[in-house]
Amino acid sequence: MQFKENHKINIKVKNILFFLFAFSFLMNPLLMFAQKEYVVVIDAGHGGKDPGNLGNGYKEKDIALKVALIVGDKLSKTKDIKVVYTRNNDVFIDLWKRGEIANHAKADLFLSIHCDSHTSNAYGAGTFVLGLRGNKKNLEIAKRENAAIFYEENYEEKYKGFDSNSAESVIGLSLLQEENLDKSLAIASLIQNSFTSKLKRHDRKVKQDNFQVLRETIMPSVLVELGFLTNKTEGRYLNSKKGQEQMGTAITAAVLNYVGNLKLNTVNNNNNISENKVVGNIEYKVQIASGKNKIATKSYNFKGLDAVERVAVGSFYKYYFGNTSNYNKVKQSLRVAKSKGYTSAFIVAFKNGEKISVHEAVKIQ
Repeated sequence: MQFKENHKINIKVKNILFFLFAFSFLMNPLLMFAQKEYVVVIDAGHGGKDPGNLGNGYKEKDIALKVALIVGDKLSKTKDIKVVYTRNNDVFIDLWKRGEIANHAKADLFLSIHCDSHTSNAYGAGTFVLGLRGNKKNLEIAKRENAAIFYEENYEEKYKGFDSNSAESVIGLSLLQEENLDKSLAIASLIQNSFTSKLKRHDRKVKQDNFQVLRETIMPSVLVELGFLTNKTEGRYLNSKKGQEQMGTAITAAVLNYVGNLKLNTVNNNNNISENKVVGNIEYKVQIASGKNKIATKSYNFKGLDAVERVAVGSFYKYYFGNTSNYNKVKQSLRVAKSKGYTSAFIVAFKNGEKISVHEAVKIQ
């Protein structure tokens, strides 16, 4: 009899505990979204028949792979992060294939790891995101990394019209890539800060330029230049186990920080659902330019366009035109901007101040 009574009490306790857990799960957005799996694709530059740069006898392909594996191993220990490698051994992978792997995996982040070279004794770590244009020095770096194209079979057909020596050939960006630029800049800044603050590496800044491997992806993407193999001291450091472990650890810390911010944004967006109701506060704008230069938003600086808005994103500035809640009106503004010579202008959308895809904004409305 005593056993039956205890058994009934245990069942009641379990039911109460289950109810409390279910209630807290529904009421706490963090619990609801904590289980999302974040996919990080790690791309070790070059490989196989493409050694990359060979400064001081070191092989870029080997160092990039070792650091990539260190980052992947560390990230894999976090339960809600899934790591996918474009290569995990010494094989050659086409640049287009690297992007395809990331796109197929529906990655939340694409991270490409490289080592730099120069005819001078240059040194330091830098990060790159895809940009509409780059200066001459950055273009030279992009040309070196894009040279992997010529190791690919039938590259003439795959990259028809592409000229690695021409800035114009590497400028065109898709709308989705531009919509991810903010996030790309965010993770690039975190990585760069991790290098400089944790390891005291010389800061070569976050830059934008035209890397083919980044052009192939449709998610936030960043290319890391670990340092210069052509610099004897830096080459020796990057070729050492200590250097590779330290660089890998610094990158991992930045990625974990980035993913943590994604989680917070997911929770915040969920908290706003009841406030947003059906439509929410949708705004459309035309992005006409971006870069590091802080330009006064006077019409004479923007080919006669009025009411240009400047927004700081990290160390970069974005310039918008034609703010409206009407999609048809923003399309008219886009035509105006292009008629003024801003041929690369494109539409962006915001919901309650948070950037969302244009497709999502139109669907909501």
